[in-house]
Amino acid sequence: MSRLESAPPPAAPAVVPGPSGPLSASALGGAARAVCRQDPDLPLPGRGATRARWRALAAIAARDVCLVKVLEAHYDARAILVELGGALPAPDRLLAVWAAEPPDARLEFTQRADGTGTVSGRKAWCSGAALVDAALVTAHAGDARVLVCVDMRQPGVVPDGDDWHAVGMARVHSGSVRFDDAPAVRIGDAGAYLARPGFWHGGAGIAACWFGAATAIAETLRRHPGLEHQAHAAAHLGAIDTALHAAAALLRETADAIDAQPDAPHVEAVMRVRSLLERTATDVIDRVGRALGPGPLCADAAHAQRCADLATFIRQSHAERDWAAIGRAAGTRSVGWAL
Repeated sequence: MSRLESAPPPAAPAVVPGPSGPLSASALGGAARAVCRQDPDLPLPGRGATRARWRALAAIAARDVCLVKVLEAHYDARAILVELGGALPAPDRLLAVWAAEPPDARLEFTQRADGTGTVSGRKAWCSGAALVDAALVTAHAGDARVLVCVDMRQPGVVPDGDDWHAVGMARVHSGSVRFDDAPAVRIGDAGAYLARPGFWHGGAGIAACWFGAATAIAETLRRHPGLEHQAHAAAHLGAIDTALHAAAALLRETADAIDAQPDAPHVEAVMRVRSLLERTATDVIDRVGRALGPGPLCADAAHAQRCADLATFIRQSHAERDWAAIGRAAGTRSVGWAL
């Protein structure tokens, strides 16, 4: 059993150092490493403390959405390495996971007998490419799909600096990276990255990040001094409170289901919790804006940044595609819904 598997859950969520406002792009990497030094690992999903893992991610997201984007990927990469038998690097060595496979961006892995090799091609949607030290990247070895680890601080790895024009999440550059015969090491067997139940468990952790960011946006309304005298604002806060309680309950239920059956992927449950949190986050942003008007978006830099970042982050949801999958699954069940 590895140290990561046997480590007890943290007594409290990670505390993010620094001022209360959004971190600058130049400070993001240093802040992420500071969190990693304080909390080298989070509990692995499916090992009995998934709730604690998600609470920690939500706490980071409430502090800074871009920071949790970097750290969620880092902690996910460490969990993947444990699951697939890869070597764990030093805790403050920042990792990323890049698995998007659009048709116009494909990596080829040329493998040697010992599992090492080189990767060549272009990889799209590489979040934090300028910040991280190494990345777990999906690639193709003939007809097989493999996961490889690539050191980002080496010749043959060139991030594209001109293809990221986001306003929300602007501080986490997520453009493409060009690999030219860059040394890489295969992690696990071919197909293992997608086949493991942890692929879906990790995807549910994203919903916890959305929850944490949404709660921070809701706090702007909850703490507004004129709330008790504005009936419409109070009504919006009531709707937000109801939605966030429901979202938290489903997050807890999903975490407990994963812990109870860690060898099951829980595909429908993961899609359901992600879909609910995407809609909840959208509703929170909208309701706070309707209740308070443009003031906080124009005068509160932290609030404005958080809203812009979360609005972009939740587009990582598969939206109607997941709804359709949930609906088809619901239609094939022998029973509907029960309490």
